[in-house]
Amino acid sequence: MIVSFISLGCDKNRVNTEQMMALCLQSGMTVQEDCAGSDVVVVNTCGFIDSAKLEAIDTILSVAELKAAGEVGRILVTGCLSQRYQAELLKELPEVDGIMGTGSYGDIVSAVEKVAAGQEYSRFADINGPVEELPRVISTPMHYAYLRIAEGCSNRCAYCVIPSLRGKYRSRRMEDILSEARALAEGGVKECIVIAQDITRYGVDIYREKKLPELLRELCKLDFHWIRLHYLYPDCITDELIDTIAAEPKICKYMDIPIQHCNDAVLQAMRRRETKAGLRALFARLRSRIPGLVLRTSIITGLPYEDETAFEELCDFLQEEKIPRAGAFAYSPEEGTPAAEMRNRVDTDEARNRAELIMQVQEQVMDQFNESRLGSVTEVLCDGFDTQAMAYVGRSWAESPGIDGNIYFTAERDVQPGEFVPVRVTGIMDGDLTGEVTEEE
Repeated sequence: MIVSFISLGCDKNRVNTEQMMALCLQSGMTVQEDCAGSDVVVVNTCGFIDSAKLEAIDTILSVAELKAAGEVGRILVTGCLSQRYQAELLKELPEVDGIMGTGSYGDIVSAVEKVAAGQEYSRFADINGPVEELPRVISTPMHYAYLRIAEGCSNRCAYCVIPSLRGKYRSRRMEDILSEARALAEGGVKECIVIAQDITRYGVDIYREKKLPELLRELCKLDFHWIRLHYLYPDCITDELIDTIAAEPKICKYMDIPIQHCNDAVLQAMRRRETKAGLRALFARLRSRIPGLVLRTSIITGLPYEDETAFEELCDFLQEEKIPRAGAFAYSPEEGTPAAEMRNRVDTDEARNRAELIMQVQEQVMDQFNESRLGSVTEVLCDGFDTQAMAYVGRSWAESPGIDGNIYFTAERDVQPGEFVPVRVTGIMDGDLTGEVTEEE
């Protein structure tokens, strides 16, 4: 049996794909990268917002063309899109041979076997059940990997459909996380990226207290060089967590804190548990106690109650706070969410226009941040050699893979992927940095 996988969406989805790949390999199946020649193609989808849904459907239809041409046997769709549209997907996309929800990844082997045998397959297990502890293979370059510490979300933001797709917040047991992390470190992973929909709430459901600081201290005992944190919600960042990040040299001084907005009326309508004043105070506290901290955030434009005054307030806030890493997204009304029923919002085109304006503001902030780094020496993790740029490419603590920029650098010797080298920053190139390996610390 030859199986190929296409993983769409977030890095949490990537981990699920890696688990399914491992289970198929353990069963004796062959997993290949190319779809052509596969008995079954598994498309692990995202269904979070409209753009993700369209990407998933376009991907499925592209595989369907290969199927019609005889290059692919069957199509199995998993993930958030199938979880969200389980009643409609097989009907609307007859090219699909089977579907599985987000609670059924552990059933991938039997699903592939049944679909390959020509049976129509549909499986949706409980999305609120305990997190399955499954093996995984690493699909990223071997020097970095994602470590998922929890599944689902219980925040219930008014605009977000994730709880209905991924279930309530469920932490993994600390011993299971550390066992997986130990295997990653022993396998050569140098950068461990800790992920969940909200890592700050880790442990509240099974230990009745926030356990992220303790977990991070245990991870720092392993043979990682960097530990990076993704998705820390602002209302749960404790003094203990701040002290842990500041004190542990392995933890990158980089915090991804999605704020979505700053206007109090918008935040309240969206069921966010912070205020503009609270966000300002938090950023000031973090910067004063974690020297050199780089912040990243996400912004949604066009949310209900975002009038022109609220949008101008958001632009001013970002110019004043100077968050060097940020992504802006136009609001997408998602059926089944309270925000979709709210009338006080701008139309989609205006929301997109506002997102573009936000990114123009952010480009200025990012340029200032890049200019401040000129002449400095920074530790860079080499990701490989870029033949087009004719330079090595890598990242410092301030750049997370896939979402931030890169540092392109030259060296008088060979530099291997996964190697850390000191790089003097000498220039800026289309938002990225350029530099050269130096012997200076």
